Amino acid sequence: MISEKRQEPRKRTFLKGRIHFNKGASSMDCLVRDFSEMGARLELSETNTLPETFDLYIPQKEITLRSNLRWRRGDAVGVAFAEVQKAAPEPSPAPSTDPSLAVLLRRIAELEAENAGLRAVIASMGSSMGAGTGAGMGVGSTNGARHA
Repeated sequence: MISEKRQEPRKRTFLKGRIHFNKGASSMDCLVRDFSEMGARLELSETNTLPETFDLYIPQKEITLRSNLRWRRGDAVGVAFAEVQKAAPEPSPAPSTDPSLAVLLRRIAELEAENAGLRAVIASMGSSMGAGTGAGMGVGSTNGARHA
């Protein structure tokens, strides 16, 4: 029987992964087939283009793992993890950072300010009109010129 050389046994998995390298300029999909806190076995179509060090993003775990290549066999590679980051490189935009929402909120604030300004103008017009005639000139008032 073959003894386990790893410090921690890997658990069988079937997780989608995304490998990022060249400072994020290049990436490729992979499957995470075995996983532990120390490393993983990955399956991918192009093992020969994989650099010695890269970032492995696992969406289901929402983690990015700095990975060092340890071995290559056919479609599989073994990696050891250097560090764990709890941030995903491909996050969905938060509602507060959605550009369309920011534009709408800014427009609402502009319209509320404009509305307040117009109310002040109407209020000042109403007070000056009522003071000059003794009776306000409402919509339904007439000046007597139309009566015969």
